[in-house]
Amino acid sequence: MTDRPNGLTYMDAGVDIDAGEALVEAIKPLAKSTRRPGAEAALGGFGALFDLRAAGYDDPLIVTTTDGVGTKLKIAIETGRHDTVGIDLVAMCVNDLLAQGAEPLMFLDYFATSKLKVDEARRVVAGIAEGCRQAGCALVGGETAEMPGMYGEDDYDLAGFSVGAVNRDGVLPRLGDQKAGDLIIGLASSGPHSNGYSLIRKVVERSGLGWGADAPFAKDMSLAQALMAPTRIYVKPVLPLMKAGLIKGGAHITGGGLIENPPRCIAAGLVARFDWEAWDMPGVFGWLAGTGGIAEHEMRRTFNCGVGFILIVSPQDAEPVLAALLNAGEQAFVCGELAQA
Repeated sequence: MTDRPNGLTYMDAGVDIDAGEALVEAIKPLAKSTRRPGAEAALGGFGALFDLRAAGYDDPLIVTTTDGVGTKLKIAIETGRHDTVGIDLVAMCVNDLLAQGAEPLMFLDYFATSKLKVDEARRVVAGIAEGCRQAGCALVGGETAEMPGMYGEDDYDLAGFSVGAVNRDGVLPRLGDQKAGDLIIGLASSGPHSNGYSLIRKVVERSGLGWGADAPFAKDMSLAQALMAPTRIYVKPVLPLMKAGLIKGGAHITGGGLIENPPRCIAAGLVARFDWEAWDMPGVFGWLAGTGGIAEHEMRRTFNCGVGFILIVSPQDAEPVLAALLNAGEQAFVCGELAQA
């Protein structure tokens, strides 16, 4: 083929290969910082290997999850707050693994945008690496897609994929062991986490407040800062309790709230009976309900209402479980029990 020095290039179509290569180099140290037994977390290959034996598993089952951040990204994009959405991305995946009793081992991300901005993308990936460190899993790879015409000029989207493992005898929930009278322990959330943000943005619009305005429900914080609080990652305080056999079931409280998520970890014939006065609901939820005129049932099936994760335990195990969680720095409390349906 004859060289055409003035011919059409990928750059002419809006895709900057050099920017993509620069991003890979910028995030290599971030991936390296998440190294763990079983994974070297090296970037650049076509796939990632993981040594389950080196991670201490002798009869493992592989568990996989995938998720995104949703329209919380719109706030990040509109306010330039890109540093914590990566934590949200990891949390939404690894907390789901935890609900199966699985340890998060590997994480991969997908970052898609119209025009790649290297520093902005690096900040997002730095958040992903921080989330991986909090979860104890390795950031082993991902994909960056620059797609002009597919997204708005400043828009980007995120998806995450996580792989975990659990020994066969440790899979949760243990439905056959659950009984009426078992207690439900709640772990406090940091706010809405990464769910309900289409409704949240509608409430903010109705309030007439700008993102830079003082948050009506949080001291010394802007509205954007308060609403961008990252999703809590519960792996390190909870996984040892699961491995010790003290937990009969767990649920990550995401979309569907405290109405739709708990039944996913509860045996047939039993239901969750929550004591709605057992914890103080963070102020953000009262503000959302009041400003948006949102009914109580709608709040409970849309938001976590202050409970980001629940655990089901025998009454005799509640005290040591609570003590361990509190000692790990979690806000934990008995918030209900299982009852006959």
